[in-house]
This record gives sequence, structure tokens and C-alpha cells, in this order.
Amino acid sequence: MGRAGGKGRQLEVGGRIIHVHRLPLKLGHDIYHVAMTMSWPQFYVAIAALFFVLNMLFASLYQLGEASIANQFPRDFWGAFFFSVETLATVGYGDMHPQTVYAHIISMLEIFIGMMSLALVTGVTFARFSLPRSRIVFARNPVIRQMDGVTVLMLRAANARQNVIVDATAQLHVLFDTVSREGTRLRRLHDLKLQRQHHPMFVLSWTLMHVIDEHSPLYGLDADALAGLHAGFILSISGSDEITRQSMASRHVFRHDDIRWNHQYQDLLYTDEQGEDHVDFGLLHAISPMPASPSSQDAPGM
Repeated sequence: MGRAGGKGRQLEVGGRIIHVHRLPLKLGHDIYHVAMTMSWPQFYVAIAALFFVLNMLFASLYQLGEASIANQFPRDFWGAFFFSVETLATVGYGDMHPQTVYAHIISMLEIFIGMMSLALVTGVTFARFSLPRSRIVFARNPVIRQMDGVTVLMLRAANARQNVIVDATAQLHVLFDTVSREGTRLRRLHDLKLQRQHHPMFVLSWTLMHVIDEHSPLYGLDADALAGLHAGFILSISGSDEITRQSMASRHVFRHDDIRWNHQYQDLLYTDEQGEDHVDFGLLHAISPMPASPSSQDAPGM
């Protein structure tokens, strides 16, 4: 079978854009997931479009009957459309009403669909509002630097909501392009051990560190080597909201060229003249070169 043509659907995996082909989307089989993951403007537009289409459909059915609606105004299609709106919403103003058996059957079906649709839309709207969403912000650039005589990869995250996330857990992975002995191209996922993987109370910021030693998948790799491997880093943080006790998770993908070699993060925490502590989240992404550092292209661990 030949390769698929065109660009297909785009997915970002490990910092790379992947074009997906020959995987048909069946909206009807996964409509709940689609409704939960679309944006709020898209959700409201979809509901409005469904409302309009249903009323157009039932207005057409009313028009198929002869004199189906008493006191229909206007007398044309739009009169049937407005009557359908009243019926679908189960709001009757007492003026227009069905006057034939055919119209009563259509209106009965429309009222049933209207009640079911209202219940479904209400349920999905509530589910979207109650869905736990973390507001964890990740620093744009990981840094690789020397600390306590060893080379470390550092990443920084902040809790923008400033609620208490209890039992927070972080996981860091790296994706490499590799070739097996048989010449098969593979995309391998490696775990990167963090010095501190758990945080009992994640409120403000969290700096995560991975030591690049002989046991690290990054040992001996420099910036050019990471580029040749199309390396991508995946950082995941999960925990529970102290108030709602709901589980929440957030992740971020970094490309190999996001890393800043021989740089350091600027400190978010400072103390003023009165001895009070402050946290400046405006410095979350701020980095600066390490003083008297070796060449930025030196391979860590070498």
C-alpha cells in the first residue's frame, strides 16, 4: 500500500508536528469527548447551529401538511419556523397551535426532542463547568547548567491559580529518534529521574532538576546531538486541589532548541527592606547566562 497523500490531521507529539492519515474521525461515536474538549465559543456556536437546524427541519415538516398550524403568522415558511421555536423550547404563547392530527404528531415528536436536548445541553454545560482545570504555567525555556559540581537540566513551573495542590507529582520524559540494529526507525521514550519528584504542597513555584550523569539518557549529548535525535521533552505535573479534592493534571512539551545551555533562572523570590518576602511571577521565564561558564555547546557529563 502506498503512502497517503496530502497533509492529513496535524498532531504535536514530543515537540514535533505529526500528520495523521487514514484515521477517519467518527463524530457520532465520540461526540461527548468533542463537546468536552472544544472551546466555549465553539460549544455555543455548535449549540446554536443545532437549534437552528432542528427548527428548520421541523418547520419543513409542518409546511408539508395542509393548514397544520392555526393562526400561523406569517403565513409562509417563517411562520412555521417561529412556531417550531416555541414548540421545541416548550414555550407556548397560546396563539399559534397545531390543528391537525399530522401537526399534533409532529409537535409531540418535537416536544420530546426539545426536552431531551435541553437535558443533554444542560448536562454537558455543567460537566464543562465542573471539569477541573489546572492553571500551571511552565517556563518557556529549560536550562542546563552546573550546580554543586554536576550538570543538571532544570525546568520551572508555577501555580498561577495559587490554590494549594496537594501531593503534587512531576514526571519528565525525553523522546529520541533511534535506529535499531536491523535498521528500523523508532521513536523511543526515556524516563528522566528528577531529584525531587513529589511536592507535598505546590502553591507558588517549583523548580525541577534532573542530574545528567552516566545513568542519564542525556549523558554525553550536546545541542547538536539533541537536534540530530529530534529530542522532545515532556513534563507532566498532577495533584489534587485541596478545596475540591478533584484530581488535576497539566503537561508541557519542550523542543530540543528550547533548552538554554549554561544559563540560569532568575530568582522569583526576594525580600524587601522590611524583611517581607515577595514572589514576582513576571520573572518566571527570565533567564541569564551563567558567569564564567564553559562553552555553551559542551556536552553534559563529558
